[in-house]
Amino acid sequence: MERAHLRDPRDASFTIHRYPPTAELAGLIRRYWIPVWQVPAGEQSVQKVLQYPICLAITTPAYSRFGGPSRGLSQTVLEGKAWGFGVMFTPAAGALLLDGPVSALTDTFIELDRVPLFAGVTERLRALMANDPDDPDAHAAGRALFEDRLEPLLPLDDESELVNAIMDRIESDERLRTVTELCATFGLGERTLQRLLGRRIGLSPLWLIRRRRLHEAADRLGQGVGSLAEVAADLGYADQAHFSRDFKTATGWSPGEFVRMRRA
Repeated sequence: MERAHLRDPRDASFTIHRYPPTAELAGLIRRYWIPVWQVPAGEQSVQKVLQYPICLAITTPAYSRFGGPSRGLSQTVLEGKAWGFGVMFTPAAGALLLDGPVSALTDTFIELDRVPLFAGVTERLRALMANDPDDPDAHAAGRALFEDRLEPLLPLDDESELVNAIMDRIESDERLRTVTELCATFGLGERTLQRLLGRRIGLSPLWLIRRRRLHEAADRLGQGVGSLAEVAADLGYADQAHFSRDFKTATGWSPGEFVRMRRA
């Protein structure tokens, strides 16, 4: 399960199909996710996601959106029987698709068809998914639709490659604690890094490092790796209380509540 998806393991109302992009598009697309759900009549399934700080596209029978990075907890209420077709883009992709700063879409979204390269995609995608949303052939055709539209953005320019590399380091290096360390890794001044990530990602380097820590915390707590005090210390928190406040602010659960939910 994605560490960003704070899923209740008792919830069996949906299935998520996940696919990687083709190798040629790996610089622009991280992955596809296609949830298909069937929630009993009169019930709801609330999905909470501590989102990765990148742009997403999601199309369902009810809406079709291109969203910027979200600083809060994303909550989606599933009802009835339906599906979604999601695309998680790489950090570099957002500004290229918008032809402008991603900060304009931080914590908000636009209709997918307003993104020039994706005009008309919504109608075609809904037609592909209408008969059987679990059909692998429909999934493959939907992926090809997005990848065909993205080809004009290749090859990536040097700045885009740098943005992807910076974000990969932030998300993968558990030892990374400070913006100063990040600047030293890439030979950038702090102001240069701030401006670059503000324009290309829509968020500050310090915020991105903190979000990575919370993703790691959710992953470790969900797997039962270490006590709360050990997790807090390993992630660089001065004390357990500070960690608990950050975790509850971001997820809506205290660390203890989250552990009990995941182990129920």
